[in-house]
Amino acid sequence: MGMRYEALNNKLIEFIRAQKMFFVGTAAETGRVNVSPKGMDSLRVVDNKQVLWLNVTGRGNETSAHIQQNSRMTLMFCALEGSPLILRIYGSAKVIHKNDAKWEKLFALFTPLPGARQIFDLSIEMIQTSCGMGVPYYDYSSDRELLNDWAQKRGDEAIKQYWLEKNQLSIDEIPTNIAIKNT
Repeated sequence: MGMRYEALNNKLIEFIRAQKMFFVGTAAETGRVNVSPKGMDSLRVVDNKQVLWLNVTGRGNETSAHIQQNSRMTLMFCALEGSPLILRIYGSAKVIHKNDAKWEKLFALFTPLPGARQIFDLSIEMIQTSCGMGVPYYDYSSDRELLNDWAQKRGDEAIKQYWLEKNQLSIDEIPTNIAIKNT
């Protein structure tokens, strides 16, 4: 049976920490809704009302563009093993770029990932759980190292160039501000 919460409790935090994958949903004022799968040990529960996730370089940069226009974000976790459960975290997010004053302090909470480009700071407004009985079982075998390998091979300067070429605008032409110093 589904429940609503105003904050994470220990049981929900344990569930989140056990998940190997989660999904991020965002939308700007207009244009497309974006839903992205995430993994790679990129999420941290700071406390019962705050979650951070480290975003690494990829082809798109929709979440950053969306959050700068409309701070709404939803994170979804679903049990792919064990007891069924779907957990959604609804809240308001801020994007922290590598040049922002908060970057170093927040980045220190993560195991460094090659190609890290933003941290999203989500203030929790509501949490909802549902049964998840329709979600199939999946067996986790390992993380894929392809993105890490790609970023390490390119190096920091080539990654920054990639941001300039591929990550400046969303698919709806919304600026991501990845190359602008934000303080």
